Amino acid sequence: MSYNISRKTSGDFDSVVARVKDALKAEGFGVLTEIDVAGTLKAKIDKDFRPYRILGACNPAFAYEALSAEPHIGVMLPCNVIVQRHDDGAVEVSSIDPAATMDAVQNPALAAVADKVRAALERVVGTV
Repeated sequence: MSYNISRKTSGDFDSVVARVKDALKAEGFGVLTEIDVAGTLKAKIDKDFRPYRILGACNPAFAYEALSAEPHIGVMLPCNVIVQRHDDGAVEVSSIDPAATMDAVQNPALAAVADKVRAALERVVGTV
């Protein structure tokens, strides 16, 4: 089982990031954190890196269900979604597959929530 949901898409990097944010919003997610990996690596260790953005996305209703089912599941929240531009110019969108990662917890109530979150993130990745 793969731990992520990915697809390559067209468009410039910043436009794809904006489309991902819109798609997340349409599925009830908010972006709690946004990390510009390239900018951070340049500032902290003076290394150049390809455009790479990590969006920490949270759907409050799903988070409530998950936290109610498993008190320590917060260590796996929020759901990370990345946008990265590859050396060939292709832009890729990937999200965590919560069903794959939360499977390690072995909590049936949590598995049901993870399946709903996976379906929502598949729609996000599939629409950008």
